[in-house]
Amino acid sequence: MKQKPTNDPSLLPYNKAVQAAYYAIYKNAKQLLSTLELDDLRSTLERKDKGPIIVGTILHELVNPVVYLRLEYHVTNTYAIHYGFEQFASFTPLAKVTSAFVRSIYKLTAKEKTGVNIEDSVRTDYCIYGCSDAYEHVDEHSCFHHFKRIEYKPMAAKRKQMHAVA
Repeated sequence: MKQKPTNDPSLLPYNKAVQAAYYAIYKNAKQLLSTLELDDLRSTLERKDKGPIIVGTILHELVNPVVYLRLEYHVTNTYAIHYGFEQFASFTPLAKVTSAFVRSIYKLTAKEKTGVNIEDSVRTDYCIYGCSDAYEHVDEHSCFHHFKRIEYKPMAAKRKQMHAVA
């Protein structure tokens, strides 16, 4: 049985800071994914639970073949951020994307960035390392997620190169 949230007002600044950090990470993840040329790698499945926020509610979730990100209402009555990334050999371009994604999570949840100590909101009780498998599973079995494709936006250096050729 799901627990109802506590109405502890002292948790409100913490949860607001976690939510703001999550959406900053989400925005960064979409920007990173937008640089990938293949349409399939820019495909996402997103979910937002509607209704009352109780323990276990998924406030937002992004499932992609390269990265995974989730904001949920945790059993501690606080918001929690879960993440995942597909593992790639370090010399591949996709490894640069996943490395930048992971670094952004810790950068954007640092106390120096948020003003509130939310560093413990980044949960590692599970971390998804097979995002492509998770994406396929959710695509085939979930009725809660909505498909979105991120528009391709080449990195600045590549844009300059393309304009020089044209």
